[in-house]
Amino acid sequence: MTVSVQAVPILSDNYAWLLRESGSGAVAIVDPADADAVMPAIETAGRLDLILLTHHHLDHVAGADAVRTRWGAKIVGAAADAHRLPRLDIAVREGDTVPFGQASARVIDTPGHTRGHIAYFFADGAVLLCGDTMFSVGCGRLLEGTADEMFASLQKLAALPDETQVACGHEYTESNIRFALTVEPDNAALQGRALEVKQLRSAGEPTVPSLMVQERATNPFLRAGNAGRLGEIRKAKDGF
Repeated sequence: MTVSVQAVPILSDNYAWLLRESGSGAVAIVDPADADAVMPAIETAGRLDLILLTHHHLDHVAGADAVRTRWGAKIVGAAADAHRLPRLDIAVREGDTVPFGQASARVIDTPGHTRGHIAYFFADGAVLLCGDTMFSVGCGRLLEGTADEMFASLQKLAALPDETQVACGHEYTESNIRFALTVEPDNAALQGRALEVKQLRSAGEPTVPSLMVQERATNPFLRAGNAGRLGEIRKAKDGF
């Protein structure tokens, strides 16, 4: 059994993610902000068991109720944010596991972008659904949390295995790389990633999921070393 992940482009630059579990055929969708846009992928899969939400922003949750109504799937989200998410069928906290067919996801508390942000990690298939906490070569804005919280959240994610597929919430990689090169202009891994990403985008392909081993080598927020430095880098990125 293993969990596979498929990017579903929605809105202007968001990704919902379609998950399949090979042992049972279970299907899940992550952050379906646009119900109409995700329906074709779900129709192709032929079923939907779970709707996984990472945080409360409308560009991640707006279509969840409509998708639930159509498919009868259960909505999973953070208990801490239940008051500002669609009605949850399963409310989860740090360390909880979410059954998915013959596999399961571990819930990771990742505040920083928002207070109640969570991520989901499927060890079977090495898939991380990290919403807007971490992007390829970037991290989310500190809209509700602090640099200390974001640093701690990113350290949790960076500790996942090298082969972990980082399935984030937006296609921001090109702009993130332009900024990252101002932080680490001599980073050879980052220069190589820049070329790879340019080719992918020229072909109209997504740049994510990336691999955690790539992110540790290229992402300035994973490489910050401490919360103070992360805060400095984030402030510079906000004004970039």
